[in-house]
Amino acid sequence: MGVRKKLRAEQRKEARKNQFFAKLNGCPTSPRKMRLVADQIRGVEIEKALAILKFSPKEAARNLEKLTLSAINNWQQKNEDADIEDAGLFVKEIYVDSAGMLKRLRPAPQGRAHRIRKRSNHVTMVLGTKNQSNS
Repeated sequence: MGVRKKLRAEQRKEARKNQFFAKLNGCPTSPRKMRLVADQIRGVEIEKALAILKFSPKEAARNLEKLTLSAINNWQQKNEDADIEDAGLFVKEIYVDSAGMLKRLRPAPQGRAHRIRKRSNHVTMVLGTKNQSNS
């Protein structure tokens, strides 16, 4: 491994120590439906984001609520002495990427078949802190 490559890898590793994130891989919801809910909580404080997700009628909101709680838990693991209320956590980044598709066939008229694409997605959520004292 080259010296420059090794340095970059170590820089990335250091940057991730101060980054608090959670990933949800292979969620069986179409990315388009998941993005509708993800867009609502982007840049919002954690308490408000959890409230939005809790009262949203969409199924995608349930999965994102679990993901948010997981990200908060990851933050607590790295900052055991800090208090959540004082940190001012917010959803810094959230993005939804397309995952694998399950392809199914549905019968159509006159002996034909239509392909049904059952989509799934990957969600990545990064938390940020408003008070930079502990990170």
